[in-house]
Amino acid sequence: MQDIVIGVDVGTGSARAAAFTAKGTMLAQAVHPIRMWRPQADFAQQSSADIWAAVCAAVRDAMQGLDPAAVRGLGFDATCSLVVLDAAGAPVTVSPDGGPEQDIIVWMDHRAAAEADHINAGGHEVLRYVGGKVSLEMQTPKLLWLKRHLPESWRRAAHFFDLPDFLTWRATGGATRSLCSTVCKWTYLGQEGRWDDAFFRAIGLEELAAEGFRRIGTDILPVGHPIPGGLSPAAAAELGLPAGIPVGTSAIDAHAGGLGVIGAALDGEAPDEAALLRRVALVGGTSSCHMAVSATPRFVPGVWGPYFSAMQPGLWLNEGGQSATGALIDHVITTHAAYPALAEEARQAGISIYQALNERVAALAAPLAFPALLTEGLHVMPDFHGNRSPRADASLRGMISGLRLSATADDLAVLYLATVQAVAYGTRHIIETLNEQGYRIDTVLACGGGTKNPVFLREHADATGCRLVLPAEPEAILLGAAMLGAVAGGLQQDLPAAMAAMSRAGAVIEAGEEAVRRYHDAKYAVFRRMHDDQMAYRALMAG
Repeated sequence: MQDIVIGVDVGTGSARAAAFTAKGTMLAQAVHPIRMWRPQADFAQQSSADIWAAVCAAVRDAMQGLDPAAVRGLGFDATCSLVVLDAAGAPVTVSPDGGPEQDIIVWMDHRAAAEADHINAGGHEVLRYVGGKVSLEMQTPKLLWLKRHLPESWRRAAHFFDLPDFLTWRATGGATRSLCSTVCKWTYLGQEGRWDDAFFRAIGLEELAAEGFRRIGTDILPVGHPIPGGLSPAAAAELGLPAGIPVGTSAIDAHAGGLGVIGAALDGEAPDEAALLRRVALVGGTSSCHMAVSATPRFVPGVWGPYFSAMQPGLWLNEGGQSATGALIDHVITTHAAYPALAEEARQAGISIYQALNERVAALAAPLAFPALLTEGLHVMPDFHGNRSPRADASLRGMISGLRLSATADDLAVLYLATVQAVAYGTRHIIETLNEQGYRIDTVLACGGGTKNPVFLREHADATGCRLVLPAEPEAILLGAAMLGAVAGGLQQDLPAAMAAMSRAGAVIEAGEEAVRRYHDAKYAVFRRMHDDQMAYRALMAG
């Protein structure tokens, strides 16, 4: 009987599950959608009950035709959203309109801007380990918002979980927390193994300190560590699996993607310490994350971290990111006047809107030396949802320069290309900032939704000047989650062994020639100038 490990990934819009062999070969996968509520601008909410139901359905579907008795381990990853439950494990509303089932503040929710500003004004020592400023997408600003604006929910709450830790709690009944989640999103000091009591008291969350941090976690385990008791009988029945299966301590979804790609052998060699300094894992989806690791802590302004053992054990993680990438591209496409007709045309042709746009870009670019020249006069600043890294400024907004008095399908295709390029320039900005602090990144190991789009890949290679390496297993985030289960179940000795055995490099995309690089250098200079211009506009309006 072939051993099976299951990886579960909960993204922004769906829950996915996949069955893998111990060597990382996918046997089957399934996906189920999850709901989102948006009661007002900058608010995004979900339901933990809805998400758990989707997880159970995805696991059952993925296991159809496979033997549940062969499952040796189960691993979970998810977005870093905040789950709020009462003492009985029932949902506690986080919604301003009181929707009782809406107990999750989604990672992308920006309601806690004032609370983040309040925390950052204190200049606390722990902020050194989040790039110098806490993000409003992290959990302490959201907790403070909840206390200030929904005091009854704050009073009722008995458990505050990061969504990945909620999933392991639901699967095992154990209220353990992951070093990944707590270090990266909650200011837990992984290198010292403690919460900073004075920090929580200073920012207005003194109750958490007074309680000994029981509501946010007192049992913090390394990523992939087996959770005591394994899969509970109740969860096993819901998932269609045997009780007692080992469950690994969880990871944030981007970090699972990092595990799925960053340790792959290139040119026949597994990465040593020097090689890791030349790599960044790009995990693209609704947003994008950029994961780089080193043996020593590197303090990079505007880039989250350094986080100790948050992804790879014993290594320090720096995490760059863009708050809206796939979401931005979708927004630009679907709000354009030409979208409805082009979408219908694509539907009738049996292709996606992205395929239709890529074909149109290729046709328009046919007379040109290279496709990127289409956007010579059209420039996009992609910070429609603020800038996560390296500017760490959630107040920034998007800009478009070069629009014409025309809104045809061709115009949409060129605007789409310019938006993809803008996202790629954001990645270049992050890589340059990391390299200024001792990294030597020249290789991007990419996974996630964007990597299914050849235009996205080409423009990222050309805009950054780096080679792009794709994983042999396209579903690298699910593979990373399965690695957690493989380690917990003893199929792999530890995470480095799992990464070496289960991940492999696939296709390589090289950056363009010198003419392409010069063109992107010029457009990147415009990209940087657009930020300066936005700041100048603000100064003019303030004056």
